[in-house]
Amino acid sequence: MEGFYVYAIVSEKDDVIYVGMATDCEARLREHNAGKSKYTSGHLPWRLFFKEFVGDTEIARRREKYFKSAGGKRKLKALLSQSR
Repeated sequence: MEGFYVYAIVSEKDDVIYVGMATDCEARLREHNAGKSKYTSGHLPWRLFFKEFVGDTEIARRREKYFKSAGGKRKLKALLSQSR
């Protein structure tokens, strides 16, 4: 299936939330945990707690931007507290 996932991961070290988009979020999570991303390498290890499939690149970018906003971060924090 073509498209993107908008995903959110949480640092098990210090509860930092990172939002991104990828075609394969499990592979991207492995990259984050291998220290291949400059921002996330200082907060290892990471755990995936949210992913949303979006078929269109532009919509995926808009969803990623939303989850990086204050309202989107509130929603992700609520989802995170439910997943623990």
